Amino acid sequence: MSDPDFAGSARGLLRYATSPGSSSFTDFVASAAPTLLPHSRPGVDGVAPHGTTIAAAIFDGGVAMAGDRRATMGNLIAQRDIEKVFASDDYSLVGIAGTAGLAIELVRLYQVELEHYEKIEGTQLTLDGKANRLATMIRGNLGQAMQGLAVVPLFAGFDTDAEDPSSAGRIYSFDVTGGRYAEQYYDGVGSGSLFAKNSLKKRWQPGLDRASAVRVLVEALYDAADDDSATGGPDLGRRIYPVVMTATADGTARVADAELDEMVRAIVAERAERPGA
Repeated sequence: MSDPDFAGSARGLLRYATSPGSSSFTDFVASAAPTLLPHSRPGVDGVAPHGTTIAAAIFDGGVAMAGDRRATMGNLIAQRDIEKVFASDDYSLVGIAGTAGLAIELVRLYQVELEHYEKIEGTQLTLDGKANRLATMIRGNLGQAMQGLAVVPLFAGFDTDAEDPSSAGRIYSFDVTGGRYAEQYYDGVGSGSLFAKNSLKKRWQPGLDRASAVRVLVEALYDAADDDSATGGPDLGRRIYPVVMTATADGTARVADAELDEMVRAIVAERAERPGA
């Protein structure tokens, strides 16, 4: 039996592919097969899994972003090892908070959006341009957000156009309407972000190197997990650690679990010596 929805989408894709269009892959899908976009999905009944908490910090020569691994569904832990921080392209990172399924789908679409633009235009978007594209996609999800299915990412990257590479790290936050805000030094999103940012306020300082910035972020997530039930702390028994990624002039990279294991154990040992701190 033929699938009329699939057949209609295929005809739309063929029509768009043979016609001149914009460099936006999202516009391409919206014209050819709009039902495939995340914000076109029907609403869901009940409680959907949510992801928190994401934090980012600038260091000398780039920016780092970290996310805890817990997804919650009401009062339940829906997943203990979800990944919420991704490389959106060679020099930028995006972390997700909010409705987990929609957020991950939006990130995947955003990754293709940036790759599509580069293939069509022959050059990458500026970092500001990437943040603007993401803001437009968030705005497209406003209808779902009004139904309680909000997606609020955190975006960060290395600005290849910066005059001084040592201060080229950038962080952008968003609201559910697609408002875009350039942040200084550090920022966080998600239910535990208040506690994470309070921790960053005490520990972040200018001139941090990569290792120090990663340590500051891991401690911020540890503090967030201490006060926010939706944020998962490091799980030494299962060896589940935060996902931490960096963006520098050399590109994006993920911090290895072996490095995080040593760092987390040192933090836990230090906290054990100061249980009231």
